Parts: sequence; C-alpha cells; structure tokens
Amino acid sequence: MSTTSNDGYYEVLWPRSPRQVKRKSLAPRLSTLEGKTVAQLWDFLFRGDEVFALLEEGLKKRFPGVRFLSWREFGNTHGRDEREVLAALPQRLRELGADAVVSGMGC
Repeated sequence: MSTTSNDGYYEVLWPRSPRQVKRKSLAPRLSTLEGKTVAQLWDFLFRGDEVFALLEEGLKKRFPGVRFLSWREFGNTHGRDEREVLAALPQRLRELGADAVVSGMGC
C-alpha cells in the first residue's frame, strides 16, 4: 500500500496524438437519384456482384431515370493496384459524369 497522498488530484493523459489531417466537409446529399448517375465501387471481397445487381434493381424501381456505372468500369479498389486505382478515381468519376458513388466492401 502506498503511503503517499495525492489529495484527490490525479493527472490524466490522452493516449491519442493531435489530429494530423484537417477534416473536410462532405458533399451535400443529393435530393433525389432521379436523372443521376451512380458509380459502383467494389473491393472484390464479398458478393458485390450480387449485391450491386440487387441494389441497382431496387433503385431503378424507385428512381426510373437513375443510371449506373458498373464496378467493372473501375476495377478492384483493394489489391495490388489499390493506390493507383484510388488516386485516379476523382478524375475518372468526373470524366464519366458520376453524381454519386456507392462503395461496397467486404468484411
């Protein structure tokens, strides 16, 4: 048992370092998907081919004018070429006229 007294005073340390990267605001949410182009990104890990087909079917029922850019257009977002694929994404999305992105990842 310690014989020193701290008179109820404790020093607390925070284990995290100060934030290194500034936060960026998110883009405003789209009011509708009608007439919009939605890009599909996938990491090829868990049944994205099935999930995106179901998602596309459901969204087309709700928003008949929605258009999709298939995950096949972009390639694997996780793998040996991941850095290059992700670095090229912003320009590629602009070129293809994407208004929104759905990124699917396996766990």
